[in-house]
Amino acid sequence: MNEGDFVAKRKTALKPALMEIEMAEDVAKGSVNHSQPGSRRRFLGQSAAFLGGAVVANVANVAGESLAESAKASTENLPPNIPEWMKVPGADTGGELYGTPSKFEKSVIRNVPKNRKQFTSSATQTPLQDRDSIITPDGVFYERHHGGIPEIDPAQHRLMIHGLVGKPLLLTMDEIRRFPSQSRIHFLECSGNPGFKAIYGKTASDLVGLVSCSEWTGVSLKTVLQEAGLKPGAKWVIAEGADSAAMTRSLPIEKCLDDAMLVYSQNGERLRPAQGYPLRVLLPGFEGNMSVKWLRRLHVTDEPVYSREETSKYTDLLSDGKAREFTYYMEAKSIITRPSGAQKIEKGFNEITGIAWSGHGKIRKVDVSTDNGKSWQAAKLQDPVLTRALTRFRLPWTWNGEPAVIMSRATDETGYTQPTFTELAKVRGLNSFYHNNAIMPWQIAATGEVSNANKKS
Repeated sequence: MNEGDFVAKRKTALKPALMEIEMAEDVAKGSVNHSQPGSRRRFLGQSAAFLGGAVVANVANVAGESLAESAKASTENLPPNIPEWMKVPGADTGGELYGTPSKFEKSVIRNVPKNRKQFTSSATQTPLQDRDSIITPDGVFYERHHGGIPEIDPAQHRLMIHGLVGKPLLLTMDEIRRFPSQSRIHFLECSGNPGFKAIYGKTASDLVGLVSCSEWTGVSLKTVLQEAGLKPGAKWVIAEGADSAAMTRSLPIEKCLDDAMLVYSQNGERLRPAQGYPLRVLLPGFEGNMSVKWLRRLHVTDEPVYSREETSKYTDLLSDGKAREFTYYMEAKSIITRPSGAQKIEKGFNEITGIAWSGHGKIRKVDVSTDNGKSWQAAKLQDPVLTRALTRFRLPWTWNGEPAVIMSRATDETGYTQPTFTELAKVRGLNSFYHNNAIMPWQIAATGEVSNANKKS
């Protein structure tokens, strides 16, 4: 391309911006009728007058630019130049696929492990280090499945309630939605988040990505059970999913009559298939597997069912060989998400931020250490601080450029404080796989690179 062709091409590309400048001049002269279609756009051209001056100057000088310099698109898009995306109309309204983020955020996706032998009974993790809110978008909410994701036609789906009830029910989705609804924000966490031997992950997602938080909409489970009429002796409700694994868990009646929900919507939209569409039970603060997805049956009984998921799985094996069963609650926990593993920081001011949560209620405080636990500072809790929901914490910090180890510890409203891994292992041993809520430290090198501070023995 010769220089004359290049100048012509540049003038063509800049034509929209030049038209804005001309329109602004018309406005100043009083020659524009603001009642005519498109006049608002012309009027807005006034605000671009200063920027337009830079454009005009750029056009005037373009003949003197070298072709080599003009090829540097990354530089040309910087002020005071007009970036390329301002020179052409953008994508059509409604042209994006539902829920599609910017293409520049394509790496912010669920963390899919690469070393699985199969993915039918598997999990994906939320990219916690890339999240800024306590609410997890549906597209990156963690997954855990035991028999794959069924494709369920809601018109053919039914919820059966039977057992120790006076009036057995067979409810359609439309009938369930006729009950008084409610919306609440709660976290959901897998009890193996992480396992006792899985504390060496590189990122926050690798470590505790099996936790997410949503606004859930549905009906109180208590309301539906009362409609069925609980009989004396009702102590448990056996929940069964409609997946190929027939995921089954025993729910204590006390929880069912407290804050348990039958949910059909998440973050303002119907549940996605991976989250139990069209119906799941939600037990706030309890280990995630108890919030059975694709819910098809509630069997009211006087004793637990002792399913595979409450005998072979989801029990806590202690050092003496005994196993704790029915360990429902997820205990107080926190993690710093920035700075965190695989990130890099610069010397000077850096905000330390992360998330904290507890199955026992609200987070009361979060302390942060920047010297490997020798001293602690109280972080600021960001509102809202909700019961059994993620809570974001923040602490301003100036890094001096020297190696450091940072960590956080949460205390919930019961007074329980998150332990170190050493403290937890002394009580539980190292044989357990579930309910590891230990403090997770990050190591910052002199280069600013952040890595997991847990060291393999």
